Amino acid sequence: MREESGRLDRGDGVELAWRRVAGRGPGVVFLGGFRSDMTGTKAEELAAFCAETGRAFLRFDYSGHGASGGDFEAGCIGRWAADAEAAIGALAEGPQVLVGSSMGGWISLLLARRRPELVAGFVGVAAAPDFTLRIEAALTGEARAALDATGVWHRPSAYGDPYPITQGLLQDGRRQLVLDAPFPLDVPVRLLQGQRDPDVPWETALRIAETVTGDDVHVVLVKDGDHRLSREQDLGLLRRVVAEVAGG
Repeated sequence: MREESGRLDRGDGVELAWRRVAGRGPGVVFLGGFRSDMTGTKAEELAAFCAETGRAFLRFDYSGHGASGGDFEAGCIGRWAADAEAAIGALAEGPQVLVGSSMGGWISLLLARRRPELVAGFVGVAAAPDFTLRIEAALTGEARAALDATGVWHRPSAYGDPYPITQGLLQDGRRQLVLDAPFPLDVPVRLLQGQRDPDVPWETALRIAETVTGDDVHVVLVKDGDHRLSREQDLGLLRRVVAEVAGG
């Protein structure tokens, strides 16, 4: 199937860039990570996989990310979750298998809490719910001073330019926590996690599994896996797990 693309006004003039493949349900939606976009390796792999198997697929960029409009530093977890809800509501049909990479795992869980009828399953890839708490706990005196003085601290990144961490992001993160109480979610859940991930402790996957109340929850630890899980063998694992959760 051919992939189509477009832009969706989320309701306030900010346009979200999207791409989708038509096909059977349940569809698959890819939710990317912090400062990533919809053209990454895992998103491209899933687009190809869904096209090959005739399954519907949707990917998009949050506001301030990739090809979408908006200012990244004005965004926060709640805002990006609202972007995801708008995109899925407008561009997908029926319940979807949410594939959340890193921050996208947090966004997926927020969607499952707000709109459970939209979710047929959840696949987390180095899912990072509540990650802003770890950032806050590790802030140095210099970082706190920058946040107090300007409202933003540029956190060094191993993946490119420093990441802007804003006071608004940290404050909103505390309002969006999902691992602080049992989390009602009665759909298939699969959590793929590298044990050599320098950004998300692998124990996070176990904590998500503990917090989710459903029984159909599996954790797959990749002993030599990193944060991105984008090697050929990792992508093969992702394909197999998505196919299982989506029903073949």
